[in-house]
Amino acid sequence: MTAIPETMRVVEVPVAGPAENLTIGQRVVPRPGEDEVLVRVTAAGINRADIMQRNGHYPPPAGASDVLGLEVSGTVAAIGDGVIGWEPGTPVCGLVTGGGYAEYCLVPAPQCLPVPPNVDLVDAAALPEACLTVWTNVFERGRLQAGECVLIHGGSSGIGTTAIQLARLVGARVLVTAGSGDKCAACVDLGAERAINYRESDFAAEVKDATDGRGVDVILDMVGGPYLAANLDSLAKDGRVVVIGLMGGTRAQVNLATLMSRRLFLTGSTLRARSVAEKSAVREAVQKHVWPWVTDGSFRPVVSARFPLDKVTQAHQLMESSQHIGKILLTL
Repeated sequence: MTAIPETMRVVEVPVAGPAENLTIGQRVVPRPGEDEVLVRVTAAGINRADIMQRNGHYPPPAGASDVLGLEVSGTVAAIGDGVIGWEPGTPVCGLVTGGGYAEYCLVPAPQCLPVPPNVDLVDAAALPEACLTVWTNVFERGRLQAGECVLIHGGSSGIGTTAIQLARLVGARVLVTAGSGDKCAACVDLGAERAINYRESDFAAEVKDATDGRGVDVILDMVGGPYLAANLDSLAKDGRVVVIGLMGGTRAQVNLATLMSRRLFLTGSTLRARSVAEKSAVREAVQKHVWPWVTDGSFRPVVSARFPLDKVTQAHQLMESSQHIGKILLTL
C-alpha cells in the first residue's frame, strides 16, 4: 500500500462568488475516525449544490468539511475503528457531506458502495449522489411503480439521466423536459418515451397529449416555484410531485382545491443534511435494488466531461452553462 502523505491538494473557496474564485490549496490529510473510511480519491462528482455553496448560498452542515464535493470514487487508503467489510486498496465510491474535491476524503463507512468490475473507477464518482437521490425521491417518496408514468424535469442532467434509466428498468413510462434538441435526443436514447423542449413547448399540454388527458403519476422537479402550478395540472388523480431543487425559485401559489379534488401529493427532500443512519438506509436500498443493474450493465452512468483538479474553474463554468448532458467529474 502506498504510504499516506501528510498533506494533500484541495479545492478551496477563499471568497464566495464566481468560479474564478476557486483555488488549489494544501491541507493536512485527515485520519479516519470510528466507522470512517479514508479514500484516496480518483474522481469527484460535481453537483449543483457545489455551485450554491461556492456562491455562499448553501453552507455545509455542522461538522462537515468546508471543502466542496458530495461524492467520490477511489480506493480505500485506511479504515477507522469498527469498520467491517472494507480493506485498504479496495475500489469504493461513496456519498459525503463535503470534502470530495481533494486527494483524500473521509467517507462514513455506511455511505460506501463497492465499485463493480465493469465500471471505470473514474466514472464511479458519477453514481452515489444521483443514485441515492433518485432512489429516495422517485421510488421511496414518489412511490413510482411498474406501469405508471413519470415526468422528469431536467432529463439531461446527472439526476435526470439516472432517473430515466431507473424508471425504465422498473417498468415505468418516462416523459422528460430538457432545454435543447440535442438534450431531448439524448433523453430519448436513454429510454424516454417523449422529450419535451421546455423552451419551445408547454410541458403541461404535452403531458396531457402523451397520456390521453390522464396526466402522469409522479413528477420529479428540480425547478421549484415557477413550475408548481403546471406540475399539479400535469398529474393524474393520486399523483405525486417530488421537489428536489429550487433552480427557478422558492415560492409559488397553490390552488388547494386542485390538491383536494384530485387527491394529489406534494413533497420534497434534501439528502445532504440527513444523518448517517438515514443515508445508510438509502444506501442499503440502492445496493439491493440498483447495484445489480449497475453490475450487469443495465444501468450506466452518463458522463459528459472529466476535468483534472486544476481545471475546476472550467468544470464549474460548464455546470453553470447547462451545456452538459449527464455528470461532470473532477479527476485526481
